[in-house]
Amino acid sequence: MDKRVYGVLGVSSIMANWNADFTGYPKTTTNGDTYGSDKAFKYPMKKMWDNQGEKVLYIKSMKLSQDKKGEVNLIPRSLKERYEYLFNVDDLQDCKDTSEVLKNLFNAIDVKNFGATFAESKMNISIPGAVQFGQGFNKYEATFPQEQQILSPFRDPNPKRKSDDGEKEEARNSTLGTKIVSDEAHYFYPFVVNPDAYNEFVKLGVTEGYTDEDYLKFKETSLVSATAFVTNSKEGCDNEFGLFIETDNHLYLPNLTEYIGFEKGDKQNTINIHLKEILGGLESQIQVIEIYYNPITTIINCDLEGVKYFNIVTRKEV
Repeated sequence: MDKRVYGVLGVSSIMANWNADFTGYPKTTTNGDTYGSDKAFKYPMKKMWDNQGEKVLYIKSMKLSQDKKGEVNLIPRSLKERYEYLFNVDDLQDCKDTSEVLKNLFNAIDVKNFGATFAESKMNISIPGAVQFGQGFNKYEATFPQEQQILSPFRDPNPKRKSDDGEKEEARNSTLGTKIVSDEAHYFYPFVVNPDAYNEFVKLGVTEGYTDEDYLKFKETSLVSATAFVTNSKEGCDNEFGLFIETDNHLYLPNLTEYIGFEKGDKQNTINIHLKEILGGLESQIQVIEIYYNPITTIINCDLEGVKYFNIVTRKEV
């Protein structure tokens, strides 16, 4: 792949929780700005690739394990166990050829895109990913968390309340739970694709490098994975925006989310894109600019010329 790609990916969260902290509330900075981590965006992508049969290394997988007492428990695999399971290796410790491990790692689609830190069995391998994400900040200022009380169908079998005589009372009602969501949030993630990240590994002969095919797989998955990833807290999260600027290999652009704004409307929302000032005069180094959005829910206000617009749902040109 002989080009760089700079862009922004947008996710809407309507009565959902795109990325919670350990308190269960949507993640915020110390000054109260709501944001989503890069891991929150990568995980649905890895999950989608895994469901499609691609090799994904850095994803939680479970196994049944019998302990010394004979009890069988469901536990997560370690990184070593995941590697052995994914690449049909009996014991990683028996492998003395680091190049073999590197070739296997590059055959995992998540490693090929996002890189890896692999410190197992006396091997210390670091692969900086060709695809790098920034943090996805919410651009909708009126975001507010909502806390919902949920009635469980079961009672608590171990109540803490005691009767007048000091004995524990049996619970007579089912327990309450809590679900926390954002009423509405719109996250925008900056990203860059740099195929030169693997030049040294290409020289070692352990990978062919980051290819156009790799990029197209990343691009397609990045535009649908949030919508496809449906869990209780993520239902209501959808891919709503994608900006892809393909450039010559030696053009370097800053974080593009700084030039994007969001406005809430009565029937349609507006995404404002002001990149003319920063991209002006660089036209000869820019190969193509594409914007993906839903024209039913969103209006794009972009000050650039020559942009190709596509429906993010149907992929048809608008």
